[in-house]
Amino acid sequence: MTTSPHSPRPWWHDAVVYEVYPRSFADSSGDGEGDLEGIRSRLPYLRDLGVDALWLTPFYTSPLADGGYDVADYRDVDPRFGTLADFDALIGDAHDLGLRVIIDIVPNHTSSAHPWFQEALRGAGRDRYLFRSGDAPPNDWKSNFGGPAWTRVADGSWYLHLYTPGQPDLNWRNPDIRKEFEDILRFWLDRGVDGFRIDVAAGLFKDAKLADLGGLGTHAAGSPMYGRPEVHAIYRDWRAILDSYPGDRMAVGEVWTESPDDLALYVRPDELHQAFQFALLLAPWDAGAFREIVTSTLSSARGAAPTWVLSSHDVIRHSSRYGTPERARAALLFLLALPGSAYLYQGEELGLPEVFDLPDAARQDPIFFQGGGVGRDGCRVPLPWSGDVPPFGFSTAGSWLPQPASWAPLTASAQAADPSSMLAFYRTALGLRRRLKGALPDSLEWLEGYPQDVLAFRRGPLTCVVNFGTEPVPFAGTEPFTGTVLLAAGDVTDGSVPGGGGVWLEA
Repeated sequence: MTTSPHSPRPWWHDAVVYEVYPRSFADSSGDGEGDLEGIRSRLPYLRDLGVDALWLTPFYTSPLADGGYDVADYRDVDPRFGTLADFDALIGDAHDLGLRVIIDIVPNHTSSAHPWFQEALRGAGRDRYLFRSGDAPPNDWKSNFGGPAWTRVADGSWYLHLYTPGQPDLNWRNPDIRKEFEDILRFWLDRGVDGFRIDVAAGLFKDAKLADLGGLGTHAAGSPMYGRPEVHAIYRDWRAILDSYPGDRMAVGEVWTESPDDLALYVRPDELHQAFQFALLLAPWDAGAFREIVTSTLSSARGAAPTWVLSSHDVIRHSSRYGTPERARAALLFLLALPGSAYLYQGEELGLPEVFDLPDAARQDPIFFQGGGVGRDGCRVPLPWSGDVPPFGFSTAGSWLPQPASWAPLTASAQAADPSSMLAFYRTALGLRRRLKGALPDSLEWLEGYPQDVLAFRRGPLTCVVNFGTEPVPFAGTEPFTGTVLLAAGDVTDGSVPGGGGVWLEA
């Protein structure tokens, strides 16, 4: 999509979206687990933060074998999170506050507790899943969480699960699946949702012969597991459904690929509106890496608005990856200055670090049990809202994952009273972005004349300079500076950006 800086844009084009992991956001019932009413009670906080929308990870009926991404009923709310009436109230309040709501849809697999899979175990409707017979697994595929991707059932046949055994993969070559998910989309669109985040968006179709992966990368071009060309027809159909509703309803895909060109195939004008750009999320704190990612993404975007992210419920929080609060602030300035939209993860506005020392008995992520790694629980610890001791206002009880006592100065309440806090920094940055974005073009100009470990670029009146090195660097580069400092990560009063810092300048 090509627009001038002053033409009308759909809301999602340059939106800032805040990811909410419902189990860890806010608990209204006192059971130690977050819920929809808890989210609803904190909507004014999100409005005041300055985001445009919230994305809710799954809250559907689920055994929680994988944090809710194992769905047993796509049209209902799990009782631990509330009811459909609670969801409707949340949507209504969010819209009243000017916030859009995106929800997850999980089309690659269901829960093993889903009625369809239970029928399949009894021998009925097996073609909805990928069952195969034989004395050995049908191919060499491994689960993304560790271990084999095939599990044997009582009659000796095998079923495919690219994640946990509790998440059997659907067979998208069966027309029942296509119709079911189109109906699910309409069910939630009719309830007022503004869009969908599509889980495992590249994985719906597998190679028809279930060929071995061999030495090929899981997400490489030609992979038998992901990125099959048949998936694009599904998203063209979904796009038509979304376009049939008023209000710029949208879809963003979780698409892991090995090249920006492959990613761009999902955001053609008649397919998805957005696809996550995960490369920054995986990049080291390095100027060359950041520049290469941005350059290659923008060059392959083909008119679509890029979608940037630094943290999520699936990775180590970037405040810990980058090592210092100032780097985290500088990374935010970099992210929010880029063309396109930005997705934030709950708690990053508080500067929350990854919790690496959770006791093994508390961990629940299947990666910990299947793959032998620490898993993702460390970024899913419930948010600290207020008070001096856990659970820090998250609940009147405890919290399903233990919070570190060291989080006392990081609560939202403590930071709201501190103009130098990370929360204040996020609010200021988001407010400035909102003020400026109507004047910002969909492209950027890299500015030269800086050391190689400094990145500087200009978008209309906004200049962003980030110092990935360790020594201070004049933020004007080799040119005289005549603008205004809008916001800085680190002390820039002497006209230089400190190592690990950044600055926004307005011409």
